[in-house]
Amino acid sequence: MIGARSRVFDGGVTMRKFLLAAVIFGAATGAQAADMPDFLRGSLPAGPAPTVDWRGFYIGGQAAYGSITSNRNSTNINGGLESTFVAPPPLTYDWVGLGQGHGSGVGYGGFAGYNWQWDEVVIGVEGNYLHTGLSAFTTASGFTYGGTPLAVATTTTSNANINVTDFGSVRVRGGYAIGCFLPYVFVGGGVGSQTVVSNISATPGPELLFDPLSAKTKTNLVYGYSAGVGVDYLIIGGLFLRAEYEYQRVTSTIESNINSARLGLGYKF
Repeated sequence: MIGARSRVFDGGVTMRKFLLAAVIFGAATGAQAADMPDFLRGSLPAGPAPTVDWRGFYIGGQAAYGSITSNRNSTNINGGLESTFVAPPPLTYDWVGLGQGHGSGVGYGGFAGYNWQWDEVVIGVEGNYLHTGLSAFTTASGFTYGGTPLAVATTTTSNANINVTDFGSVRVRGGYAIGCFLPYVFVGGGVGSQTVVSNISATPGPELLFDPLSAKTKTNLVYGYSAGVGVDYLIIGGLFLRAEYEYQRVTSTIESNINSARLGLGYKF
C-alpha cells in the first residue's frame, strides 16, 4: 500500500515537473520567435499596418481632363454686337438668342499645402492652380421670310466661344489615413480668367450683295467655388500619387460649370 502511494506521489511530481518544463520552453520559444526576422516567422500573425504621418508641407504637379457647360445669365452674350446691325428697309434681322454651350479640354497645373494630423484624421489647407484649354461653343441662326412666294429674305448667325483658361483656388481638405492611403474631400473658392470670343453675321437676300460680319473678344476676371473628392497614395519616402475629381462653378454674366478628373504627383516634406 505504501509502495502504491509512493508511486502515485512520484508520478504527480513527475507530471508537475513536465508541465513546468513545457511552460518554460513555450515562453522561451515565444521570446525567440519575437526576435526572429520576418521571413523566419512563417505563419506567425503580423501586426496592424502603421499609419502614415501626413503632417507637414507638400507640393506637386497635376494634369487634368474636363468638360465645360456654359449658360448666359440675364444678358445676351452677343447683344452689343447685334445692336450695331440695321437691316436695309424693308428687311428685318431675326437674332436668335444663344443657348447652352458645351466643350471639353485638357489642362495642367500645380498644388501646394500643409496638413495637420490627429491619429488617422487629417485636416489641410491647399492652394491649387490649373491652366486649361476648356472652351464651350454655342451658335444659333435666324431667318426672315418675304416675297411671293415666301423665300428667305435675311439670315443671321450668332456664335460664341467661352474659354476658362486659368483658375486658382484655396481649398480646405479633410481626410482619413488608412495605411498608405489618404482619401479626402475638399471645398474651395478662387478666381480665374474667362475669355469670350463673339461673332455675328447678317446676310440680306441675294438681290443685295453684301454680308456684314462683326467680332469681339473680351476677357474678364471671374469668381467661383469648387468641391470634390480624391485620394493620395504614399509610394516611398515622401513621394505620393494623387487621383481626384473636382466640380467647379464659375459665375459672371456667363455661368460655367466644369467637371474634371485629375492625376498628380507630389512630395511631402
